[in-house]
Amino acid sequence: MKTRTLGRNGPTVSALGLGCMGMSHAYGGYDDTESLATLDRALELGIYFWDTADIYGPHTNEQLVGRALQGRRERVFLATKFGFIANSGQFGTAQGPKVDGSPAYVRQAVEASLQRLGTDHIDLYYLHRLDPATPIEDTVGAMARLVQEGKVGYLGISEVSADTLRRAHAVHPITALQSEYSLWTRELEGNGVFDTVRDLGIGLVPFSPLGRGFLTGAITAQDQLGEGDFRRSNPRFQAEALAANLRLADTVKAMAADLGATPAQVALAWVLAQGEYIVPIPGTKRRKYLEDNAGAATLVLDADALARLDAVFQPDVAGPRYGATELALVDRGH
Repeated sequence: MKTRTLGRNGPTVSALGLGCMGMSHAYGGYDDTESLATLDRALELGIYFWDTADIYGPHTNEQLVGRALQGRRERVFLATKFGFIANSGQFGTAQGPKVDGSPAYVRQAVEASLQRLGTDHIDLYYLHRLDPATPIEDTVGAMARLVQEGKVGYLGISEVSADTLRRAHAVHPITALQSEYSLWTRELEGNGVFDTVRDLGIGLVPFSPLGRGFLTGAITAQDQLGEGDFRRSNPRFQAEALAANLRLADTVKAMAADLGATPAQVALAWVLAQGEYIVPIPGTKRRKYLEDNAGAATLVLDADALARLDAVFQPDVAGPRYGATELALVDRGH
């Protein structure tokens, strides 16, 4: 597996990371045995940048990752996130979960995550969403104290505007911005965030780089999604929007066939081609998909291929990327 540097002066990590959320959260059909085997296989493939969060489960995903870390903590670059208060509200409902970025909660959250993960340090610690009641300077100031104490190596922030990112970075260097980015989610290109991460030398860590599985071409009807799968309530996976978006997945499939690759590899290769400072974290809970994703690191799309994909995906995708509850939690600036 190739490696990349997170930002201008950040750590070296595997060029593809592994999002662990789906092993315990949001998609249903959990199997800890297969998930642990997937984490084992990730290390065999050289994918050692692992991403979790305290809200996944809640808490059970950090516990699962903690089991996988035992006896080999030094082989993994570990990222986790805090901010959402467990059991304070449900995603996909009128009352979403609350966010706490207060200094006191920063301390409470990191101690709990360290315990669940069975480690004495977190390599990259993210604020999961901006707390509108707490100035970002206060939150990052508290996070910076964790770096000074050796509990955290680097700081990150997720789904924030360019202005918030600059304010955070002025308090303590921000190593990584984690936000949704893929062929069909491209807001970062037009809202100033892309320019800001390049200007400040911050790494970009795209989550859902496969469009929550849609860009693999495997999802063609809503009834393929099982009970407990949050995509059933996601606007882009509603029947009418899904039907309209299928031509996008078909474009990726056709290009993959031409290149002797898989759709997932093409979609990930496109993300990797957008900048050397970009490290996507496709999520999976199964070894076969992990192995498929890993092949993207060696797939190079030429200028013609990139232009073909852009030509199809630049028009509006049918449906917003989140429902109203989730969109309200995203800091989109003023």
